[in-house]
Amino acid sequence: MADALAEAKAQKIGLKSPADMVLGADQVLEFDGKPLSKAESPDALEAQLRQLRGQPHKLHSAAVLHHENRPIWRQVSTATLWMRDLPDAALSAYVTRNWSEVQGCVGGYQIEGAGIRLFHRIDGDYFTILGLPLLPLLNFLHDRKELP
Repeated sequence: MADALAEAKAQKIGLKSPADMVLGADQVLEFDGKPLSKAESPDALEAQLRQLRGQPHKLHSAAVLHHENRPIWRQVSTATLWMRDLPDAALSAYVTRNWSEVQGCVGGYQIEGAGIRLFHRIDGDYFTILGLPLLPLLNFLHDRKELP
């Protein structure tokens, strides 16, 4: 799903500028084998965090490079995150303090900020969690001599 979304984003812009390389990226949170959408309100985020607490979930991050009306490179990377089993009051306080920063984030957290405190274990690449498998992208661009 993340791969299809990333490709659609790259293609949309790539069709307007076929000579340019266009990068599309997206991320999908998988919990219990199903995708979990971004919370639309603080109450919805609290409900999601209560569902995730004490459990692992996966973040699938995809990137697709589009050039000359076709994808020329793609990568899907996955990270697994284990959320602490926090009490309702702690989750509520987290949402109240951080809603403005995390309302557009899948899972309702940013590990580069206060959201890191929600977790006791993370397996996977930092950039995958941020939403872009950066190292594989840089390797591809380096191998093509697109980077100085």
